[in-house]
Amino acid sequence: MPARLPDAADHAVADHPWWKGATIYQIYPRSFADSNDDGIGDLPGITAHLDYVASLGVDAVWLSPFFTSPMADFGYDVSDYRDVDPIFGTLADFDALIARAHALGLKIIIDQVYSHTSEEHDWFRQSRASRSGDKADWYVWADAKPDGTPPSNWQSVFGGPAWTWDARRGQYYMHNFLKDQPQLNGHNPAVQDELIATARFWLDRGVDGFRLDAINFAMHDPALTDNPPAPATNRARTRSFDFQQKLHNQSHPDIVGFIERIRALLDEYGAGFTVAEVGGDDSDREMKLFTGGNGRLNSAYGFDFLYADRLTPELIVDAVGNWPDTPGLGWPSWAFENHDAPRAISRWTTPDQRDAFARMKILLLVALRGNIFLYQGEELGLTQVDIAFDDLLDPEAIANWPLTLSRDGARTPMPWIGAAPDLGFGSTQPWLPFGEDHRAIAVDAQEADATSLLHWTRTLIAARKAHPALRLGSLRIVHSDDAVIAFERKSDDETLLCAFNLGDEPRGWPVGIATFGDMLFATDGADTTMLPPLSGLVLRR
Repeated sequence: MPARLPDAADHAVADHPWWKGATIYQIYPRSFADSNDDGIGDLPGITAHLDYVASLGVDAVWLSPFFTSPMADFGYDVSDYRDVDPIFGTLADFDALIARAHALGLKIIIDQVYSHTSEEHDWFRQSRASRSGDKADWYVWADAKPDGTPPSNWQSVFGGPAWTWDARRGQYYMHNFLKDQPQLNGHNPAVQDELIATARFWLDRGVDGFRLDAINFAMHDPALTDNPPAPATNRARTRSFDFQQKLHNQSHPDIVGFIERIRALLDEYGAGFTVAEVGGDDSDREMKLFTGGNGRLNSAYGFDFLYADRLTPELIVDAVGNWPDTPGLGWPSWAFENHDAPRAISRWTTPDQRDAFARMKILLLVALRGNIFLYQGEELGLTQVDIAFDDLLDPEAIANWPLTLSRDGARTPMPWIGAAPDLGFGSTQPWLPFGEDHRAIAVDAQEADATSLLHWTRTLIAARKAHPALRLGSLRIVHSDDAVIAFERKSDDETLLCAFNLGDEPRGWPVGIATFGDMLFATDGADTTMLPPLSGLVLRR
């Protein structure tokens, strides 16, 4: 498939950083393409399919971790920040990926995990060996209370105490996630220096930016103050972590200073991109804090849609309302799906409505103000795969079964060839099972169908590039009720009206909104007289 070539539309945003308003495609390396039939996707497999990614018209690729790791949390437990795990390939394979991506006009964003490492990292081995070594305080260690219990009441995200006893040091070490993921002491200048050097290592290899994983967990309260209990809500509590207000085990004010160091490094290399993953109860304040002004991160990755059980006008109004076009306020990033969240097409609609919903959903995503992220297979309409308990690999799902939705169901292999025994993935026995209903919507089937979601997605991504109002314009809500939302996207050169019916019943055109304009896009028969169920349109005024 030929690479997408630059065209005149690309010059519409030439005066802005490449990342502003960009469309970024997330690849989960284990599940994208397997080049050596070992059941696990790898870097050469990704490189072999970059022409496909480029054909989507996206600006960049975000690669989830491929670093050396024992894979307790599938790569988010890093044992060597500066090497590729053998299951994914080699540094030479990574260099080849970068070269091919850049030749196709694609930027490469990689994860950086700065809040914790694997317990198999050499830093941790040295740290646990001695209280007086040069890495003794590279991690968060603390003595037991007089009765032998942990130093504080902090709980881990995956359940249970955030402290594990280590007999070698005679102390507890902290871990906000698995016990296999000891917490780095981000307050330590030497730790920060080493992480900055790691970032420089990857920038020197041609990386174009970073997604900073769980960055609000990077520093804690050194006084180890107990967290207060969380007030009761109407949500079920599935983890011990849910019973606390996370005031002291994360979100320390000094994180901002470290973020400014990261941004200064990226500025040395010019035109880099940084996006923060910031979840939790205080995420809105923290995202704004981490991205405000010109000296911090470029954007923050919103969780508004990722775990929502319904897509509603109220949800959209609240999400976009948090990011007005205000000088000094950060630039948002949006995703409906990723490797940690159940597929939106399975969360938000029913099987009989999936086709219409998927087309409306991608039009809505493309119309939002900010950067947008597509998760591999979202352009195909992939559904969540039901993984039996005996086949689960996700440590969180196993620990909290059956109340926590498995992340495995969104990480199943990418379907390239519907009729092939291995769906074109590269191995018939992949690390997770195939989604059998994915065969009918594999890449080859959709390439052959001009009306497919894949072709629709390409069309809309191209439109986002061609219309400055979509990529960079302001957003103003002009109507919202229980089912219909309409908003205006406006730039110096154009004004667009975007209207969507998210409900199951047809709705008339919203009262008080003018019907004039050229129809640019419409789904499921939407027009200015009627909005059918799960439909949307974009008018140019």
